[in-house]
Amino acid sequence: MASKGWFNLETAGSGIPETQFFEGDSAFSFLGLSRTTRLYGFVGCLALGFLLSLLGSITLFLGQVTLFAFLYGLGTIVSLAGTGFLIGFLTQLKLMFKPVRVVATIVFLASIGLVFVGAFVLGNEILCLILVIIEFLAYTWYSLSYIPYARTGVKRMIGFG
Repeated sequence: MASKGWFNLETAGSGIPETQFFEGDSAFSFLGLSRTTRLYGFVGCLALGFLLSLLGSITLFLGQVTLFAFLYGLGTIVSLAGTGFLIGFLTQLKLMFKPVRVVATIVFLASIGLVFVGAFVLGNEILCLILVIIEFLAYTWYSLSYIPYARTGVKRMIGFG
């Protein structure tokens, strides 16, 4: 008996529309991964990234700033890399540097690097925490650029629009 719904995307057929995330070749097409496997890879990277970031956050409160920077930065990178399973790394890079989100992307990537600098070079916990907040805000702003009118709505909610 065939499974129905989200757990068996291959047999779902017309129930799940083909979106931009599954068009073209992914970065893993040379492995012959199915649409379902690619989706599982994306969700797995997202979950692993969240877990690493959470463990990193716990270590910050235990006073281990270098371990925090390593785990939190690695978690963020793993989560972001998960989109390669869906659309491919080259496509992701092209989308990241479109004019609508280039500033948010640069701030986001720079803050990841600066968290490592703050931890490994300067050893400053307060600076690391500030940079992580900047990283989170930049990633949120970056993510909102994919949702039509989301940035405009947020600007209006906080009184800038």
